[in-house]
Amino acid sequence: MLQWADVLKDKSLQNLPYKIELDAKGRIIMTPASNRHGMYQIEIGAMLKRMVPSGRVFSECSIRTLDGVKVADVAWASDEFLKKHSDETPFAHAPEICVEIVSPSNRRAEMEEKITLYLAKGAREVWLCDEKGNVTFADHSGKLKKSKLVARFPPKI
Repeated sequence: MLQWADVLKDKSLQNLPYKIELDAKGRIIMTPASNRHGMYQIEIGAMLKRMVPSGRVFSECSIRTLDGVKVADVAWASDEFLKKHSDETPFAHAPEICVEIVSPSNRRAEMEEKITLYLAKGAREVWLCDEKGNVTFADHSGKLKKSKLVARFPPKI
């Protein structure tokens, strides 16, 4: 079974125009991303950095979930989280905020599953950004009208 460390070392998997994840059986899953996807990834990360000056913002944050290694497009981790987990790749627990930017190739069920997986691994909120820049928020109680952790974060990028 393929492990995340194997993926990181494999030179043939570097510089691909796809996001790579592993399923629970160690199989590689690749998702092509649009330029809009990359633009939103940077914008969300920059906004998080401005609005939450403590902690760290990540892009392409690998997290070991119950269904293999998933890679959040953007994540925010508190200083406390980083003290416990900073040397891990992938993280054994999810950072407090995990963000997925929905690509045309993503199915709604896949995004719902990622919300569940990130929350099960300790994320306090999971955000979804659609192709039009609309951001929705969820936590363990379900869908939120706005983020509880970054109350000023806009629902549209």
